[in-house]
Amino acid sequence: MAQISVNNLTFAYEGSFDNVFENVSFSVDTNWRLGFIGRNGKGKTTFLNLLMGRYEYAGSITKGIVFDYFPYQTTKKDMEKCAFELMDFWKPGVEGWRVICEMQRLDIDAEVLYRPFATLSFGERTKVMLAVLFSGDNDFLLIDEPTNHLDKGARAVIKEYLTQKNGFILVSHDRDLLDACIDHVLVLNRAGIEVQAGNFSSWWENKERADKNALSENEKHLKEIAKLKSSADRTQRWADKSENSKIGYDPIKEHDRFLDTRAYIGAKTKKMQSRVKSFEKRLSGEIEEKEGLLKDIEKITDLKLTPLRHHKDRLIECRDFSLQYKDASAPVISNFNFELMQGERVILDWDNGGGKSSFIKAVLGVGKELFDTKGIMSIASGLVISYISQDTSHLRGSLQEYAKENKLDYSLFLSLLRQLDFSREQFAKRMEEFSEGQKKKVLIAGSLLTPAHLYIWDEPLNYIDVFSRMQIEKLILIYSPTMLLVEHDARFKDKIATVQCRR
Repeated sequence: MAQISVNNLTFAYEGSFDNVFENVSFSVDTNWRLGFIGRNGKGKTTFLNLLMGRYEYAGSITKGIVFDYFPYQTTKKDMEKCAFELMDFWKPGVEGWRVICEMQRLDIDAEVLYRPFATLSFGERTKVMLAVLFSGDNDFLLIDEPTNHLDKGARAVIKEYLTQKNGFILVSHDRDLLDACIDHVLVLNRAGIEVQAGNFSSWWENKERADKNALSENEKHLKEIAKLKSSADRTQRWADKSENSKIGYDPIKEHDRFLDTRAYIGAKTKKMQSRVKSFEKRLSGEIEEKEGLLKDIEKITDLKLTPLRHHKDRLIECRDFSLQYKDASAPVISNFNFELMQGERVILDWDNGGGKSSFIKAVLGVGKELFDTKGIMSIASGLVISYISQDTSHLRGSLQEYAKENKLDYSLFLSLLRQLDFSREQFAKRMEEFSEGQKKKVLIAGSLLTPAHLYIWDEPLNYIDVFSRMQIEKLILIYSPTMLLVEHDARFKDKIATVQCRR
């Protein structure tokens, strides 16, 4: 068993005016199954790249082991090759028989190694890469969000697979996956990094308890600070009044005052000033103790939504609906019966490749030139839809340009992004510089600011951090918008879905 020791790590991207990490220190064992948790844009992927030696940094990272990273990078040209050709490039010296053994554990046939990589589904690509990743000796593996875009079945296989492995850091926002697969957490807090034994749920329970204690302590310190300030102010006024009475007096009103009274008053004033200094010292101590109490508290701010009410109860109805792409030999959706009533939150819980995004396109009325449909699809007239695509590649330029293009109130847009944990420094950046999670939050904020009868969200939580997922869950449960969703996060589905549509 070896250790990875990080000491005084400081890193900032070239041209950036804020550090991603500043004087960070911690140690982890290489036989742990380590879950890496943190807000979007806080540096999880950056840290993995630092371990891989891809960036220069200040401080030290002592490792003495070999790292390997998922997902492997693939170029457009690579996508034309088969995985059997690519795997030696991904992991030099890897033995094919070991990869095939790992593929069997991942419930995937070895024949996919010999198909062009571009023809494989997201699930097949993920499983092949994981099989190659775990085919080495004594590597410490860095696994960055392996379940994005994967359906329930593929997620279950990967979850089971990772529970049998050791020696990895897993970056994931899937609470179900983290609880099943990890035995330690590495947490990027707001003001530092902590390492703790346990899974996500045990860490979250400990954090809620610690946050509650910190808030209670903070309240106690605030009361003591107010009390000390009041006492110091009152004593200072007495001292000032006493000091002013040392020189000059009214012989009629103060006929009993003697010449040595001035010395007495001076001594009394000095004593009062000493008490003021004592109050100030205690006050300084209380403030110092208070500082930092709330630095790592995660404030899950309540979001707002303004759904519209439609005059019809049934918003979408399908009878014997089929959809087939013009260059395909078979329909992707056949004889599908479906209805969406106002107030329902329907999740399309279909396998990858089952036509979820195609069905959404048909509802939105886009891409009609690419496919033919049969049967009935009835959409309520005048239906206002707010849509989030799973694709973020179209996000370019500044946030102000995005707000203007989508007719959003810019001030409200920025305010909502702040509630989703954007820092003000991010507002000056172009969206191309954002992390994938931050790009998703731009789309979510835009949708939340759009009053609509129906919210259609296609995999909205990919790359979104755990804390923001909790915010969004709470929002949906409070405002009960009518929704049609594609999402594979098991806990999210169980919490917010009124109907899980399976085929």
